[in-house]
Amino acid sequence: MGLFKRNPFGHILFLKKWLIRIFGAITHRRYHGFNELHIDGSEIIKNLPDANVLFISNHQTYFADVVAMFHVFNASLSGREDNIKNIGYLWQPKLNIYYVAASETMKAGLLPRILAYVGAITVERTWRSGGKDVTEKREVNPNDTENIGIALKDGWVITFPQGTTKSFKPVRKGTAHIIKQHKPVVVPIVIDGFRRSFDKKGLRMKKKGILQSFIIKEPLEIDYENDSIEQIVEKVEYAIEQHPSFLKVIPAEEIQAHEELNKLREWKA
Repeated sequence: MGLFKRNPFGHILFLKKWLIRIFGAITHRRYHGFNELHIDGSEIIKNLPDANVLFISNHQTYFADVVAMFHVFNASLSGREDNIKNIGYLWQPKLNIYYVAASETMKAGLLPRILAYVGAITVERTWRSGGKDVTEKREVNPNDTENIGIALKDGWVITFPQGTTKSFKPVRKGTAHIIKQHKPVVVPIVIDGFRRSFDKKGLRMKKKGILQSFIIKEPLEIDYENDSIEQIVEKVEYAIEQHPSFLKVIPAEEIQAHEELNKLREWKA
């Protein structure tokens, strides 16, 4: 690889490789040491094509979720079976992995700006600004969707289709439009435990000894030509276990008790 070879977004791959190595080494014990990451389905990662793969996942923190995915993907490609033991897999990381993130999040400080270089595709959220929902939605920036298409053509893209770290929020239709337009292999991931392990940004550890789960599911079966946007949205919601029907199987009193317990944990942290 040439020293100054760049990806389609102009990022120097040599620099990106070293950023992944450094941040991977710094964060490894957050998932294998201080806490434990239980992985299921890593064999699916090894069988995916090199490009045009879209990972969809529920979202619990701004950065810890994505960092875990970089660890799991590279460990799986290096032959690890459902584990991230021995960080040697970071020496030759997959460099065409990207993730979709809100522009305002990636501009909030020096560290997020550095992390953006690792592979962020920044988008302007039409429904939210300054951490608050907006009543009048802004127009979608066509450059945002175009950049996601460029990233898919070059490699793998991670997206959180709910656009928020809150559970059971609706999946945004933009994800379905991207699936219809670019016809990627869509791989669902369901995570848990990150909200208890980290603060909301996913930069600071709140508690040690938490079992984090990371489940990789088989690619979705999608009829790109005939499935409607609404049908794809519903498939995504079920796949990442964020469809409203999942709430119905949990008694209301248990949901309330769970929320109160989380508030107590956050207060103690």
